Amino acid sequence: MERKVLVEVSARHVHLSKEHLEILFGSGYELTIKKELSQPGQYAANERVNIVGPKRELQRVSILGPVRKATQVEISLTDARSIGIAVPIRESGDISGSAACKLVGPVGEVNLNEGVIVAKRHIHVTPKDAEKFGLKDKQVVSVKIDSKDRKTILGDVVIRVRGDFATSMHIDTDEGNAAAVSGVVYGDIV
Repeated sequence: MERKVLVEVSARHVHLSKEHLEILFGSGYELTIKKELSQPGQYAANERVNIVGPKRELQRVSILGPVRKATQVEISLTDARSIGIAVPIRESGDISGSAACKLVGPVGEVNLNEGVIVAKRHIHVTPKDAEKFGLKDKQVVSVKIDSKDRKTILGDVVIRVRGDFATSMHIDTDEGNAAAVSGVVYGDIV
């Protein structure tokens, strides 16, 4: 059975709590939508922040909305090394004991004691597609990406099944570059 899934490269980004949004941008501030993302209800905001580490900073990093319960920073391993922090590879939301950084906005700064991760590669799957593909939530699979010049099989891909998802795979920029992902690319769950 063919189990094809859209592969999307997720660049570095920040999810902010309401409290941190207001510290960085001002009391009562609301994010403004730049563009809708593939996951329903998610969007890239017009607003940007700087991520500061001990060695350097990443400037004008995208914020994804809407606001979340806890602030989370998602960067690649290359980003982490360049700013001088050791970052764990984790599923989104698993930030307990993760890396620290400083976020700088136009009106304030937030020192995060934890919250910086490299997102574990994953596939968002609707319950209907999970049933069709024979997949279960938290299952770990491999995905073969047949790009033109760099055919790649990525292992340790976590399946995440939820009713409010759209089916698509998310990898970071390091993984996307390693597989030469450009434009619309599909992977095969193997």
